[in-house]
Amino acid sequence: MKISILGAESTGKTELTLRLAGQFEANGKRVCLIPEVLRGWCISHVRTPRQDEQSGIAQEQAKRVHEALGYDMVLADTTPLMIAIYSDLLFDDRSLYDMALEHQRSFDLTLVTGLDLPWVADGLQRDGPHVREPVDALLRDALAQGNIPYHVVYGSDALRTENALKCIASHFKHAQNPASPPQVSKTPAGNRWLCERCSDPECEHRLFTSLLL
Repeated sequence: MKISILGAESTGKTELTLRLAGQFEANGKRVCLIPEVLRGWCISHVRTPRQDEQSGIAQEQAKRVHEALGYDMVLADTTPLMIAIYSDLLFDDRSLYDMALEHQRSFDLTLVTGLDLPWVADGLQRDGPHVREPVDALLRDALAQGNIPYHVVYGSDALRTENALKCIASHFKHAQNPASPPQVSKTPAGNRWLCERCSDPECEHRLFTSLLL
């Protein structure tokens, strides 16, 4: 199973990916964790990428997933779709969306981290709390336009991991038995939540919790 973890900055993507990897490895699964290429790029170059450098980073992110063979689980800490979204937001460049959405469809499951965690500074990569809502909106719009179902994960620390595992278990159960409907949120194009654009994390958290019950 290939799982991608997407979300705006400082929403716990890396921590969640590490926690999930630990859970699966503890259960005897062979896990390949694909780290965020952009993070290493910024550290090695001591700056953020220019517009003309975005595509190369996106291609490298996708390449690492394609090269992850022979594992039970592949966990990707972000995908080219996030690079496409930041290219759109920062440079008004939408040229990466087609490639990014095509790659996104190769994943069995897409998890989106909610905005319920406090923003924390993290060097060059983070622009500030004010960009989280626009990025979150662009991400959900892109997934909807690409007709890619996704699950939003909320909660802190162990609770966030638990909720993600529930999403994964529900997806796996549905894949094994298509007659059994998933028990968590799915939002393909044409079937969005009415409050999808709402930025109130408590509102979305209540909706997400009700879907898990």
